[in-house]
Amino acid sequence: MTLLKSLAAGFLATSLIAAAVPAGAHDDVKIVASFSILGDMVEQVVGEHAEVTTIVGPDADAHVYQPSVADARAVAEADVIFVNGLGFETWSDTLISESGTEATVHIATEGVTPVKVGGETDPHAWNSLSNGVLYVRNIADAMSEAMPDHADDFKANADAYIAKLKALDTETRARLAALPEDRRTVVTAHDAFGYLADAYGLTFLAPVGIDTEAEPSARDLAALIAQLKEEGAAALFVENITSPALVQQISDETGIAIGGRLYSDALSERGGPATGYLAMFQHNLGTLLDALGDGSS
Repeated sequence: MTLLKSLAAGFLATSLIAAAVPAGAHDDVKIVASFSILGDMVEQVVGEHAEVTTIVGPDADAHVYQPSVADARAVAEADVIFVNGLGFETWSDTLISESGTEATVHIATEGVTPVKVGGETDPHAWNSLSNGVLYVRNIADAMSEAMPDHADDFKANADAYIAKLKALDTETRARLAALPEDRRTVVTAHDAFGYLADAYGLTFLAPVGIDTEAEPSARDLAALIAQLKEEGAAALFVENITSPALVQQISDETGIAIGGRLYSDALSERGGPATGYLAMFQHNLGTLLDALGDGSS
């Protein structure tokens, strides 16, 4: 309740300020996306036609995010809100309801076939490019309804972007399919890659489940290390949103090399290798192939 009270109190103060703003000051359609990857997809579709605000920014962990008063203000003033769904943003329902927003709320994963990891629904659906196509189509449909005068532009933007995603999907399937069977098992810090594993024929192991807030028990960590010592893995990977300490410990105890950094739940800061969804996937593919060996060569 502490978070709710602080958001409510802070939002009341900012609402009083907003009430003094002239009515014509917020004529443009305002869009809020819950996290950076989704925000980039929305920007690719809307182009210059609308302002997009992202709640959880680059290199930030949406699993453990705590919304701020500024977030409540952005949501309250939004016309359109996009969330991932599938239980990814555990804080979004409260933030949206407490803000008093009149925005339409759209779930970007509508139509995605959920993947289960450890008996739980994996919310990281964007890690399959075919799902990324569904995200973009859902965004384009929602924006065409919200701004029908620009529907043709949204469709054109979405079609051009989807063509790029499909081309990368074809490349990804071909290059990962060429890997030998003994180079298909990798370890990451948390279970964020169930859809990538399912779509492209890899096996991902992780000491932490789908939620980074969880802590692996000593027994579970010991069991994973024992499994890796017996069965091996091609490489370990750190993630941009989690501490590398756990992966480093596994590397030290198993002798398996760390193959690089993957971007799982967030884009990179400006100047990094993953400032957009397409760039993120290209980076992750290249990092995987560098560590696992590109069987197509």
